[in-house]
Amino acid sequence: MDEVEVVVAHSERATLRVGDVFLKVDADQARIDVEVEAMSLAPVPTPEVLWRKPPVLAIAAVPGTTLGRLGGPATGSPAAWAAAGAAIRKLHDAPLPPLPGRADRSIGELAAELDAECALLVANGLLPAELVTRNREVAEAAFRPWTPAFTHGDLQIAHVFVDSDEVTGIIDWSEAGRGDALYDLATFTLGHEAHLDDVLAGYGGDVDLEVIRAWWAVRSLLAVRWLTEHGFDPFLPGCEVDVLRSLV
Repeated sequence: MDEVEVVVAHSERATLRVGDVFLKVDADQARIDVEVEAMSLAPVPTPEVLWRKPPVLAIAAVPGTTLGRLGGPATGSPAAWAAAGAAIRKLHDAPLPPLPGRADRSIGELAAELDAECALLVANGLLPAELVTRNREVAEAAFRPWTPAFTHGDLQIAHVFVDSDEVTGIIDWSEAGRGDALYDLATFTLGHEAHLDDVLAGYGGDVDLEVIRAWWAVRSLLAVRWLTEHGFDPFLPGCEVDVLRSLV
């Protein structure tokens, strides 16, 4: 019998791997609904849905490996990173999905959420006030008008698989929907700034690097407290706190 591997687990959801099958357990069925629909619409390789019986979704493993992980070394050739950029562009150029995604929050809503989170980070002693204030300034560039795109919404480097410099699968679509394309690009390159040029070579077009940096700040500031409270460590080398330090 195959060993059961816990891929990720916290109070909101858990993902288990048994052989070549991933079992996603989620208390919020709306997230699973979004994931299944997004995978059916996305013009990029996605996992095969094997079966669904709430609260469990079973999907097949995708071939290939990731280009690394946040806090760990990056792998893959420049061509592999460019291929990821090209796949992201293909997604962003696709017809808009029907629902708003994680990257679709209004400027006012997001700014208010970020300001509240910054205050908590300082009040709870999680981060120095100067570091928070400076990154809040960097984050301001993300609050500008943008054209909606088909976004993944949680395009971490660990969610994109490649093989022989080709993208073989993109996983974890529960936050997909209409949103800001640069949020996806920033999420994918978070902590791996050295490969941003390779990704943009595949993505094509003019990309505002100041906005990418702003989204790095936003995502990191919003993640630190949540990660700490859910058993993860954003203070590990190369992770969110190091990203914040690199931006000041």
